[in-house]
Amino acid sequence: MCSINGCIDFVNPKFTQEEVMAAGQAMAHRGPDANGVHAFGGVCFYHNRLAVMDPERGKQPMSAIFRRKRYTIVYNGEIYNSRELRRELKAQGAVFFTECDTETVLWSYIIWGDAAPTYLNGIFAFAVHNESDGTVFFARDRLGVKPLYYAQVGGKFYFASEVKALLQHSAIPAEVDEVGLWQLLYLAPVTLPGQSVFRHIKAILPGHCATLSCEGFFEKPYWQLKALPCYDDAAAAAARVRELFVDAVTRQLESDVPLAVLLSGGLDSSAITAVAARVLGARGKPLDTYSFEYEGNRESFAATLFQPQGDDDFAAALAADLGTAHTVLTAPTEAVAELLFAATAARDLPGQADIDSSLVWFCGEIKKRHTVVLSGECSDEIFGGYPWFYRPEMLYRDFFPWLHDPHTRVGLFDDSVVHAARGFEFMKEAYRQSLADCPVLEGEPESDRVARHATWLSTRYFMANLLERKDRMSMHAAVEVRVPFADHRILEYVFNVPWHIKYENGQEKALLRRAMQGFLPDRILFRKKSPYPKTHNPAYEALVRHMLEGRLGAGGFLSEALDRKKLQALLEGDNVTWFGQLMSRPQLVAWLCQLDFWFERYSVRLI
Repeated sequence: MCSINGCIDFVNPKFTQEEVMAAGQAMAHRGPDANGVHAFGGVCFYHNRLAVMDPERGKQPMSAIFRRKRYTIVYNGEIYNSRELRRELKAQGAVFFTECDTETVLWSYIIWGDAAPTYLNGIFAFAVHNESDGTVFFARDRLGVKPLYYAQVGGKFYFASEVKALLQHSAIPAEVDEVGLWQLLYLAPVTLPGQSVFRHIKAILPGHCATLSCEGFFEKPYWQLKALPCYDDAAAAAARVRELFVDAVTRQLESDVPLAVLLSGGLDSSAITAVAARVLGARGKPLDTYSFEYEGNRESFAATLFQPQGDDDFAAALAADLGTAHTVLTAPTEAVAELLFAATAARDLPGQADIDSSLVWFCGEIKKRHTVVLSGECSDEIFGGYPWFYRPEMLYRDFFPWLHDPHTRVGLFDDSVVHAARGFEFMKEAYRQSLADCPVLEGEPESDRVARHATWLSTRYFMANLLERKDRMSMHAAVEVRVPFADHRILEYVFNVPWHIKYENGQEKALLRRAMQGFLPDRILFRKKSPYPKTHNPAYEALVRHMLEGRLGAGGFLSEALDRKKLQALLEGDNVTWFGQLMSRPQLVAWLCQLDFWFERYSVRLI
């Protein structure tokens, strides 16, 4: 894993290497092992490297010459079918000098051109400069695990793995228009597909590639989710899921640096751990696992609809069953609060409060022993694990279903600043348009159509947020996270499995549970879903309330825009979950602190 960035101007290249390098240094945390620069013909690339495969020879930018044409790549990611691809590429004339998957991606583009991403199984974002025809090709993995942002300002094209690098360029101001503000107050930490909250900065969409030339910038999909008939019964569907999942985990266990698995004790992480333990055990290798806990949680935990149980006992029991070397990381309450601003800077966005800041702390601890971890993200969005897949009051609300009350945050602000009614209508239209874009089968049962809609929304929006969180928080500590459930083959197949199989006997993720029989004990296999843990310690809310008081007195954005009476009503009212499954009042107070810090740190200007 790494960071990539660059500046391109084919017509009038007045930028300097120092400018591009300074932007790259803003992301040095993503690649502390090495860096490099490429400059030729109006194109300048910069790369920070976190060495995972072939540490000695995999330096970037990396170049190759084929038929007297020179190509140079900067790449961030991991390719899990690299060995198979190398055999095909060698047969077509490729010559390899490393064992690094960077070289596989480079030769894939040299041989197959803009079809190259269709051959890749993995997580990636890359740019290739074709020096012979003066073009630059970009691509991003199918589910958007790896980030790729860009801006076109003043005739120049800028790109980077993180927004902070783009904002290093004086030509790209930190401006937020009303659509950006509405994203912050209605959707954040989710953003609209292909957008950031900054006016000039966009993102290449997951499953898309693009070409930049003197004629302009052209983006197109190379992969799209399709609605297709499925004729498999429950047993056949489970067998297919098992086959795909075991293959995905097995492929992702390859690493030249220490590797571990994040084990919460829930179905998803336990499934990954069980397969990994079996595969590595057959190779005579041990497996390390980590689970997360919070100071004071055992005393303060209270079950809810969204989080019915704690995790720690389940994780420890499964680790003992599988024989993993298990470590429980317990985040101190003060650290969770203190790291709120570091998490905001890592994400370039006010995110998910202690859900983000704790992950920064956990990854910092993991980095002391491991550089690569496998994690269970994406399962709930693909297999239907969230309540909005099956609870009618969430499914049929005519708005993004994980936003239990879309007016909670925006209602705290002066309406002359936020224009809430207009913003709500804009977001409702974005929701409706997204539903209209969802592929469906003509004549399919309503239950299948609604399930497709829930999967479509969850993967395009909610999952994108979770993947962004995991990438930024982990790379802040130079830890690479792999997500086996994000293998596109799993989503392609499960998207078309009938809902009655995925929700058999009224149980969420019934298909995955059936697929993992024989791998997991029943106490894990049939455990009710429990999301990523958060702190329940009342000391945390006390800390963030004190932080909010300090920021309100400091004269920043909140001081000017927040309605104090509405804030007081929130603080004195009942505690309700307002976003996803975890974000309740303590998280909202912390989020407000993050928002105010973000305006200050990035010198944000509303336009």
